[in-house]
Amino acid sequence: MHSTRREMLRLGLGTSALLACGPTVPMFLARSAGALAGERPAGADGRILVVVQLDGGNDGLNTVVPYRDDAYRKARPNLQVGASEVRKIDDHVGFPPALEAFAKLLEQHRLALVQSVGYPNPNRSHFESMAIWQTARLKADKAAPGWLARAIDHRAAPQGDAPGLHIHDAFPLPQALAGGRQVIPSMARLEQFRRRLGVPEGAGPAAQVEALDRLARQDRGEPGSLLQFVERCALITYASSARLERVQQDKASAASSYPDFYGLARRLRLIAQLIKAGLATSIYYTHLDGFDTHSGQFQRHAALLRELGASLSPFLDDLEKAGAADRVLVLIFSEFGRRLAENGSGGTDHGTAAPVFLLGRPVHSGLHGPYPDLTRLEDGDPRHAIDFRAIYATVLDQWLGVPHRDVLGAAFEPISVLRG
Repeated sequence: MHSTRREMLRLGLGTSALLACGPTVPMFLARSAGALAGERPAGADGRILVVVQLDGGNDGLNTVVPYRDDAYRKARPNLQVGASEVRKIDDHVGFPPALEAFAKLLEQHRLALVQSVGYPNPNRSHFESMAIWQTARLKADKAAPGWLARAIDHRAAPQGDAPGLHIHDAFPLPQALAGGRQVIPSMARLEQFRRRLGVPEGAGPAAQVEALDRLARQDRGEPGSLLQFVERCALITYASSARLERVQQDKASAASSYPDFYGLARRLRLIAQLIKAGLATSIYYTHLDGFDTHSGQFQRHAALLRELGASLSPFLDDLEKAGAADRVLVLIFSEFGRRLAENGSGGTDHGTAAPVFLLGRPVHSGLHGPYPDLTRLEDGDPRHAIDFRAIYATVLDQWLGVPHRDVLGAAFEPISVLRG
């Protein structure tokens, strides 16, 4: 069932009550209508950052394995990945078998690996270290606006589209996207919004138009109230789902290549759909949980790495086929690494420095930064050599087009990880 022009106009300006949500929403709905009608929205050729947060503290030494290092082998008699098993990156480090997909991305020049990343006076608390990474401030502050929220506030609003989207159903909005002046909605799947709107399964865009109008007529609370803010988020997100109807029904979509049994793959597929639908949204943020491997690490960690690689590879291929690969950069980080020595429970405890990955056509593929020196530990951990804020500075200056000093509050030397 195809929407008529009148329905498209109703989707954009169907009720005066939409104005209660502020000037952003009506323009967004109008642009959504244009996209459903086949128009390509302005700004759709802009650069996009996709952030994948590895929650729990990823073991960097079993992710990028120092297979020739005697200190690694001695400290991990049970957890080490053997030299004969690794997919070699060079004569020092390699990927474990579970990250075969990353080894192939490296061969295809679509993966950059920054080694020994951390920050001074490291904090081994999950919550405090994550707050440090998400705010780019070395003193954990749960009330501080996030680094991406600050970046968004320094950029021009994307013609009514949500400037960022958080994609997950079990995690709250990350602090990295919180505290700014602009609305950042969360969503997990299109179906949940159809259910909330009362739209039956299989209904066409016209049914969504009617549901959006019904939602718009509801009382939104006092101007500036929390209720109004929440409802505004909902309208932006519902309109996004309406825009995707046409993409979901596209038989030529690469969606079938995603391993749907992985939650991360499903979330990345949704992000790819949003990108291909023409949203001007420039930042997408999602998570992969389970990296707090204090016990029984070997199989658990391998399974997580397998999900990471098997999800990102089809995502990048999907963007490649859609002609969007040159404008999407993926950033993968965790709040800290793990200790060099394995513990008595077949796992590793909270550490500090670890690798950070950047993926996509825009990267200078290969290794960046020094190898971790496992003979010079700090309280049992490899020392960091690259401040994570230098990576943020690179992304801000060279990708998002925001002067990093304005966001980070200090100057950092960018690293040569992105192509010009």
